[in-house]
Amino acid sequence: MYSFMGGGLFCAIIGNILIVVSTATDYWMQYRLSGSYAHQGLWRYCMANKCYMQTASIAYWNATRAFMILSGMACFAGIMAGILSFTNFSAFERFSRSFAAGILFFISTLFVLLAMAIYTGVTLSFLGKRFGDWRFSWSYILGWVAMLMTFFAGIFYMCAHRMYESRRVVGSR
Repeated sequence: MYSFMGGGLFCAIIGNILIVVSTATDYWMQYRLSGSYAHQGLWRYCMANKCYMQTASIAYWNATRAFMILSGMACFAGIMAGILSFTNFSAFERFSRSFAAGILFFISTLFVLLAMAIYTGVTLSFLGKRFGDWRFSWSYILGWVAMLMTFFAGIFYMCAHRMYESRRVVGSR
């Protein structure tokens, strides 16, 4: 049980770091513009070694930003619940901290998936046609890796919860 929780906590911490780094950095997309390379993130775009804030309030950027921030918050709350799940006692008999942590990690996974799907869909349908020579970059890839890490954290915590419940049921007989 504790090995599942430890593995889940490790995946969750790495996933939360990746969510924060992915959200904050400016390398979601790289493209060639007027003979020089440019790159953009969720908050800024950079051309000719100068970066500018994304001032346009475009719906897909706002949605991607919001889902990434919500994902980071859900993952952080899951980490807190996961750390607390190492203490076995609970004031509520029916409340399982490992189950709550697993659910929070799955919610975080869903938010990252929504953010990445929105960004990918709009980029492929609109921006990909606008720029001839472009590619997704490392911040974008970190978002997908963060989604996998939070998903596996949720799986680990659900397995830990299942082991705890099976031990509790067997012990009560």
